[in-house]
Order: sequence, then structure tokens, then C-alpha cells
Amino acid sequence: MYNPIDLSKKTEELVLKDKKRKYYRFRPARFYGGIATADIVGCNLRCKFCWSGNGVWNAMNIGKFYSPEEVAEILLNIAESKGYHRVRISGGEPTIGRQHLIKLLENIYYDLVFILETNGILLGFDITYVEALSKFKNLHIRVCIKGIDYKEFTFLTGAESGYKYQIKSLEYLRDSKISFNVAMVSTSNDIEPFNDRLNEIGLSKIMLEKEKIKLYPQVKKRLQKERIINYFR
Repeated sequence: MYNPIDLSKKTEELVLKDKKRKYYRFRPARFYGGIATADIVGCNLRCKFCWSGNGVWNAMNIGKFYSPEEVAEILLNIAESKGYHRVRISGGEPTIGRQHLIKLLENIYYDLVFILETNGILLGFDITYVEALSKFKNLHIRVCIKGIDYKEFTFLTGAESGYKYQIKSLEYLRDSKISFNVAMVSTSNDIEPFNDRLNEIGLSKIMLEKEKIKLYPQVKKRLQKERIINYFR
């Protein structure tokens, strides 16, 4: 068991150098109708179904440091060459390294949509982080909730805490009027309890997507080792 906030701080020591942040890949991707993607190193969760592999579990030995300006230039070049209108960070947890992320957003043209894919924990932990993001009108945040409740969150991630910060991030984003949607990872076919939770916080109309876990070889191997693969078939 681990604490995601503590793990965030430990990860920062590995993936941040001044305002530079570690990335391991830049690529065009078909998602969202075509999007320029930067795959980041490091995360504050250890989800058993995670596809990122080394980018999460081997942060010390993978990737290179890039400044926010360098990342923005690479993303903009990919978007321009492919005719994309969207850019994103994927692969790890992009909210680790607040100054780097804010500076990166400042270097992305406003006519491009920046999709921030996050577990929301650091946003729910510190409301000022959400307030700092609210000035970027081209920002859309996709918050991926791990489980329909605290019990499943712990089952999926192995973390002792953090679920309450995921839910709190939705409230902060709602109040800050930032564009966002919710993705849900769950082994249950019945997510009505989570829908009820959304209703309670005034988000009955929020876009909710059920994220399908792809059993890539490394994911399948990890789930088999944990003896929980049957939950994901």
C-alpha cells in the first residue's frame, strides 16, 4: 500500500529537473479524431491494468528531459504536419510538475484544444492548481476515475488513499467552469452507484465514458501475476 501524494513527491525527484520534465515519446495518435501526443514519464498511481509499463515503473531509467517550450514546439509541429486541432499529454500523470505544465500550456496556441488526461488526484488535493488551470480556455480535462468507490479504487491501484481527491477534483473543476469529462475504469458492469455519486455533486449531465482495458502483453502479464486477470476479460 502507498500514498499517492507521497508518491507524487518522490516521482518529482526523478522526472523533474528545474522546469524540465521527462518524456519518452512524441507521436501522432488516432484518438479524438487525430491528436498530437506527448508520452510523459512518471505517475502517482500503480494501477494494475496500466499500459504504460516502463514509463510508470522505471521512471529513473527511461526518457529524456525537455523544457516546456521544447515540448510545445514538438507537439505543434506534429499537429501542423498532420492537420490536427488537438494536442495532449498521455502515458503517465501530467499534473506532476505543476510549473512545467503551466508553462507548457502557455506555449500552446489557443486555436488548438489541449486535452489533459489525468487521474485528478493532485487537482483534488490542491484547489489552487485547478484555479491556475482555469485561465486556459483551450483546455479540456479528462479525469479518469479508478473504480466506482474507495474499495474498488484500492483494489485497482493498490493505494491506501486518493479516491476522495479524485472525486474532489470533479467538484473543483465544476466550480471553476473548466471544460471536462469523466472516464471510469471498473471491473463492475453496474456503475449506477457512481452515477448516483455524480448526481449528488450536481454532475448528472457530465459526459461519462466507460474505459475499456486493453490486454496488451505487459498488461496481461501483470494481471496474471496479481491473479486478477479474470476481472478484466
